[in-house]
Amino acid sequence: MKILIINEGHDQRGYREKRCAVSPSTVKRMVQRGITVNIQQGAGQLSGYADTAFTEVGGHIVEDIAPVLQETDALLCVNRPDEAVYSLLKPAALVIGHIDPFFQQPLVEALAERKLTTLSVEMIPRSSRAQKMDALSSQASLAGYVMVMQAATHLPGILPMMMTPSGTIKPAKVYIIGAGVAGLQAIATAKRLGASVLAYDTRPVVAEQVESLGGKFLSIDLGETGQTKDGYAKELTDEQKQKQQDAQRDAIADADIVITTAQLFGRRPPQLISKDTLALMRPGSVVVDMAALSGGNVEGSEPGKVVTVNGVTVIGTGNWSQAVAKDATDMYANNLYNLLDEFFSDETKQFNLNLEDEILAGCVITHNGSVTNDMLVNAYQGA
Repeated sequence: MKILIINEGHDQRGYREKRCAVSPSTVKRMVQRGITVNIQQGAGQLSGYADTAFTEVGGHIVEDIAPVLQETDALLCVNRPDEAVYSLLKPAALVIGHIDPFFQQPLVEALAERKLTTLSVEMIPRSSRAQKMDALSSQASLAGYVMVMQAATHLPGILPMMMTPSGTIKPAKVYIIGAGVAGLQAIATAKRLGASVLAYDTRPVVAEQVESLGGKFLSIDLGETGQTKDGYAKELTDEQKQKQQDAQRDAIADADIVITTAQLFGRRPPQLISKDTLALMRPGSVVVDMAALSGGNVEGSEPGKVVTVNGVTVIGTGNWSQAVAKDATDMYANNLYNLLDEFFSDETKQFNLNLEDEILAGCVITHNGSVTNDMLVNAYQGA
């Protein structure tokens, strides 16, 4: 089996990707399994790995990937590949990466037309068996940490309580909306830095997790809410959204830092904070909009930018795990290796594409000339 890792560090879609799809550790393990690993020159440079780090463990550095693409069995990416790359792959080759399939219909259909087998890491089921492959959760965990650190940098004050000769400085108040993977890590990070943390989620079942991390849970009675089978919050009705916003207004106005992490699987994120609500916050307060790149939770946030709205600093830079690119690379590379390891046959030295397997049935989105995931087919048809 021949694997290729491309250099994604060039400026693409408005930012430079700093992560790499492999680490020296995962390359070493692949080589030990009999896999040929080709890595485009400089692929790991922005995450702290020189080319020599890969060659020392058996990887092959290639400068011109065009001839290598034509004999590649699996293309490992962080993001979705460009046409110049996937158009050179042979039919039935694997493409693995963050494809963003619900919002990239032309790309997904093009991959299908090329008869490529595409595995979208966002579609990996959230099950116990698939946990070690869950790249979405591992990157979201890093995002929760990074968002708190960015907020702390922009806040014109400190997070912990401090006893000084001039008096006592009270701890900063941090309000976190959404207690999924990113939100829980944000809660834990803010508490470690000494802040007073309040959190809210539409799923009351997560209240215990919030409190176990030292945060307080804001209870709002919205009636029937719940979560999907994969652990994502269900979309609220318009009436529930309004009730939620009204109940949270006081918590937002009282906070020094607000972090929003609400994202809906396969849908645009909900707007949680209006400009009118931002105007209630103290000047110099900070709001971090995790969903800014995909539509935004905060009115006035701008994707990829830090802006001031009604005296409040609103951070919408996105691509959060880029700020800790080495750890993000290590985690993502381990997730991809675990995916390959689960289905790699030591006898044939090939990836066993068993579409009856529940994991592959969930994350394989194109195969043999068709879009194979029912959720995507329905979404594309407007169902």
